Amino acid sequence: MPQLVALAALLVVTALVGGIWRARQGRMRVTATGQAATSAAGRWAERGVALGARATFLQLSAEVCSPCRATARVLGSLAAREDGVLHQELDVDQHLDLVKELRVLTTPTVLLLDSDGAEVARASGAMTPAQAKQALALCG
Repeated sequence: MPQLVALAALLVVTALVGGIWRARQGRMRVTATGQAATSAAGRWAERGVALGARATFLQLSAEVCSPCRATARVLGSLAAREDGVLHQELDVDQHLDLVKELRVLTTPTVLLLDSDGAEVARASGAMTPAQAKQALALCG
């Protein structure tokens, strides 16, 4: 009987953790004010990242990442429909120093950059079109 209670408790905890993890996928989290670099635009230009006049979705992806491809389609489609918005994608394997600097732990990670290249928000995991549009509202 104690094993049955322990098993039931384990199943409940696992379901809760899974639900929380799933709810956080693709959700933008506003970046704390002090994390914006003063020369952000120059830093992105050095890496070949063009900035949009309104906003840029900078996606850090891995080649073998299926959610990365889905997120790229969502963000690319939104950027094509919105004036002044760009979607840029960087491969984490080719930018390990940036991954370490930005503390990227999972792919895809999407940074929302303002027109100056400062990080406004970030998301981890696959994004839905609704989440991407809601995130874009953070840049006006």
